[in-house]
Amino acid sequence: MGIQSVIPFGPQHPVLPEPIHLDLVVEDEVVKEAIPNIGFIHRGLEGLAEKRDFNEMVYVAERTCGICSFGHGMGYCEAVEKVMNVEVPERAKYLRTIWMEFSRVHSHLLWLGLTADAFGFESLFYECWRIREHVLDVMEATTGGRIIFSVNQIGGVHRDLNEDQIRFLKGELDQIEKDLKNCEKTLFGDMTVQKRTRGIGVLTKEEVHDLGAAGPFARASGLKYDMRMTGYEAYGKLDFEPIISEEGDCYARILVRTKEIFQSIQLIRQALDQLPAGDLNVPVKGMPKGEALVRIEQPRGEAIYYVNAENSRFLNRFRIRTPTFANLPGLCKMLQGANYADVGILVVSIDPCISCTER
Repeated sequence: MGIQSVIPFGPQHPVLPEPIHLDLVVEDEVVKEAIPNIGFIHRGLEGLAEKRDFNEMVYVAERTCGICSFGHGMGYCEAVEKVMNVEVPERAKYLRTIWMEFSRVHSHLLWLGLTADAFGFESLFYECWRIREHVLDVMEATTGGRIIFSVNQIGGVHRDLNEDQIRFLKGELDQIEKDLKNCEKTLFGDMTVQKRTRGIGVLTKEEVHDLGAAGPFARASGLKYDMRMTGYEAYGKLDFEPIISEEGDCYARILVRTKEIFQSIQLIRQALDQLPAGDLNVPVKGMPKGEALVRIEQPRGEAIYYVNAENSRFLNRFRIRTPTFANLPGLCKMLQGANYADVGILVVSIDPCISCTER
């Protein structure tokens, strides 16, 4: 038995895009235990629910995270709409779905670039982020923002898509799909990718289930669990089936997220073709009273939004359960027995979003 050491990993580290701290108990080059420690970036966003009225809180919710911003705004709106029994127009539901899937493409491309950077593949990193710029151009052209979009409102959306914008979106989707297909040989065939991801950080289907993992992290281990299957917004009217893999390693996580980008492109095309005519929003009268819990599928997995109100402009409580929080136990599990040199890629493989987790 070798000598055990405790090595602090993060919150600032060359391969970490997020400020997470891990105490790694290491014996020689093998990690025996990983103890996570979050709490570096608390901003008190949930507490603002008592100081900003329920309409203003839409914009606060979006600022929970720059990458997941649209989904946070949409999830909050759905929760308040559920409390107030507001029925959102069909066109607004389709528009929310379109923008949500663009956000998923944006997030997954960002993650693919960071993953490539984590194992030193700089050219792949730049190519993924170059493709991602098309998504940001689309969001800027249709919502007015590249990171914070502010198109959700209680009862619907603020903005619409005209015919010129729809043609522009379809053209950008074609370009994103074409560019990503050019990356597929590298993502799935290059020896650098294979060597650094095959058989690394394996979790079984039973393990991710028992540990409560969510999103592509869980689906890469064969767990068929995706909140879009519940049919919220326009998903119930689109042809959708979760993408899963059985390998459960870092390579499988790359495979699932890459295939989800192609799937999101197809979902957006379906939604654009089926986009119904009608209003963008409905008038919302009165104050929220009651409580509601809503679950949506963020790019990183299932997110839960809870609101509680007592017939006032201000909510009593606003609470978010993020997918990264659910995925931390799985991360600690797969770090056990891992080589210390693989810790960076293993942490990145869950697509951590500590900004969402800590708020």
